[in-house]
Amino acid sequence: MLEITGLNVAYGGIQAVRSITFHVNEGEMVALIGANGAGKTSTLKAIARVLDAAGGDVHFAGQDITRLPAHEVLGRGIALVPEGRGVFPRLTVAENLAMGAFIRKDKAQIAQDLEQVYGHFPRLKERAGQLAGTLSGGEQQMLAIGRALMGRPKLLLLDEPSMGLAPLMVQKIFEVIQTVARQGMTILLVEQNAKLALEVSQRAYVMESGSISHTGDSAQLLTDPRVRAAYLGE
Repeated sequence: MLEITGLNVAYGGIQAVRSITFHVNEGEMVALIGANGAGKTSTLKAIARVLDAAGGDVHFAGQDITRLPAHEVLGRGIALVPEGRGVFPRLTVAENLAMGAFIRKDKAQIAQDLEQVYGHFPRLKERAGQLAGTLSGGEQQMLAIGRALMGRPKLLLLDEPSMGLAPLMVQKIFEVIQTVARQGMTILLVEQNAKLALEVSQRAYVMESGSISHTGDSAQLLTDPRVRAAYLGE
C-alpha cells in the first residue's frame, strides 16, 4: 500500500532522513522505532506532505504522491496524528471531530462514524461540548486519534501516541489502536516506547541517525540483542 524509495528530508543544512526505503502492506501495523532525532517524525511528515521531501519517492496505493499538496494526500486516504496531538484548543471536542470529517459529504455515515469514535473513547462523548484546550493530555490524544478516524483513512500515521501519558492512559490508547488495526486499518506507528511498539506491530524498522539500521518481524526484533541493548534497556 505504501512504498517509500530513497526518501531524503532536510532542514536547512541538516539531513534528517537519509535515503530510506521501506514499505507498509495493506492491513499491517508497522512500527518505526529509534532514539530522539533519528528521523522518525520527519519521515511521517514527509509522507503526509507536511514537510517537503528533498529526494526520493512516496507511492500510495500505486500512485506517486511525493509532491502532492497535503490536502490532496489527505483526500487520498492518509491521516496523520501528529506528535503533540495538535487539537484545535478553542473548538469543542465535537467540533474537532467534525473537522476530521470536513472532506466528506456522506452525512449519515459521518454520524455513524462519530458514534463509533465515541464508542472507542466514551470520555470524548462525556466532554463533547468542552473546549479541547481544557482536556487532559490523554483526552487530547484520544481526540487527535478520533479526529483522524473521522476522515475514514486508508492509512493511519501515528506519531508518538504514548508521549507524556500515564501508563493507564497509554494502555487505553493502545487498546483502541489495536482494535482499529484488527478491523483492517493500515497503520504506520512511530513510538519511542520500543517494547510497546514491537509488541503491538507485525513488522518494524529501526532508524538511527536518519537511516534504517534494522528491519524484520517485530517478534524477532524483540529478541535481537542489538535492539534490546539499544532500545529496550537491556
